Amino acid sequence: MAVRKFSITDAHFERSPGQNGEIFAGNVVDQRHGAPITIGYGRYGPDQSLEVTLEVDDVMLVLEGQLSVSSTAGTVIAGPGEIVHMPKGEMVTIRSHANGAVTAYVTYPHWQTPDI
Repeated sequence: MAVRKFSITDAHFERSPGQNGEIFAGNVVDQRHGAPITIGYGRYGPDQSLEVTLEVDDVMLVLEGQLSVSSTAGTVIAGPGEIVHMPKGEMVTIRSHANGAVTAYVTYPHWQTPDI
C-alpha cells in the first residue's frame, strides 16, 4: 500500500446504514485497499440525528459545522478542528446542529463490509 493523500472529492457518499436522514459516509480507504482501518468523510445535513451502538472504535474529526455526541457518560459538543473518540460497544447519539457538519473519520476495524 502506497502513501496517498485524499480530499473530500475522493469520497463516494452513501446514506449511513439504517437511517433515512441526511447523513452520508464515504470511505476513501478500507479493506479493499488492504488497510486494517477505514478512513473516510461524513456529511450531516442540518439538525440530523443518528443513534447507533458502535461495532468498532470510531474517531471523528469535525472539519466544518458542529456535532453533539451523547452517550451514557454525557454529551460532548465538537466543532472544527476537534476530535471525538467513540469506543466500541458504546451506544451514541450523534446530532448535527443548524448548519450541518462535515467530518473525517477513522475506524478500527472496518465499519462496513462491502461487496468485493
